[in-house]
Amino acid sequence: MAGRAFTRWQAAGVHLGICVAIAASVVTLMLALWYPRPLFEAVGGLDLLFIVLAVDVTVGPMLTLIVFKSGKPGLKLDLMVIGLLQASALAYGVNVVALARPAFVVFVKDRFEVVTVAELAAEELAAARYPAFRAPPWGGPMLAASDMPTDPAESQKLVRAAAAGLDVQNFPRYYVPYAARTKEVLAAAQTVARYRATEPGSAKAVDAWLAESGTPEDAVRCLELRTRFAWVVVLVDPVTAKPVKMLLGERIG
Repeated sequence: MAGRAFTRWQAAGVHLGICVAIAASVVTLMLALWYPRPLFEAVGGLDLLFIVLAVDVTVGPMLTLIVFKSGKPGLKLDLMVIGLLQASALAYGVNVVALARPAFVVFVKDRFEVVTVAELAAEELAAARYPAFRAPPWGGPMLAASDMPTDPAESQKLVRAAAAGLDVQNFPRYYVPYAARTKEVLAAAQTVARYRATEPGSAKAVDAWLAESGTPEDAVRCLELRTRFAWVVVLVDPVTAKPVKMLLGERIG
């Protein structure tokens, strides 16, 4: 006896299952490599995730539901076209996500700044003094420190760039290895007690993590990292200045 033909709902369901598996793989990549938490939330990763899910999980199965009819002439061609359109749209979405990923977490003056791949011009990357900073890393954001220019002409260029919304972290030519500025980082870092007094809102996340992890508060120092959407508290080792934990602080706006 011949098997029962697939209904359009069954076909769309199978397509949905495949799409969910693909979307899960993309999200896993985003979180594990490109957007370590809480940078995922802080740089607007939820919006980017919506792009991927809307394209991959919604559009393809919906089109399958519309065009599928068992035994329909040309059905294979229709499904192949849907697959190609969906793959192209997903590739575009992943490209957007890749360009928006944090490239460098840069210590500037008294705090950290995060800069995305899209915010780094190719010519500025090529001008970096250190080879490690001449290309955005693919394995997650890289730590760096940034020195302010001492040459008056360079300082004026930076002032003009600020009018266009660009700051020193957008110019890898000023980057130096993070380990070379340990003293400056620790000089700017606050004790937990001091941070609790100056930033009581964000300090709640620090206190919660200290209690949960059992970490004594004198084992870390506090610095802030600014993003478009939120402040992130960066806890660093009081001796090496290496980041120990990042915690989502207060939202911006």
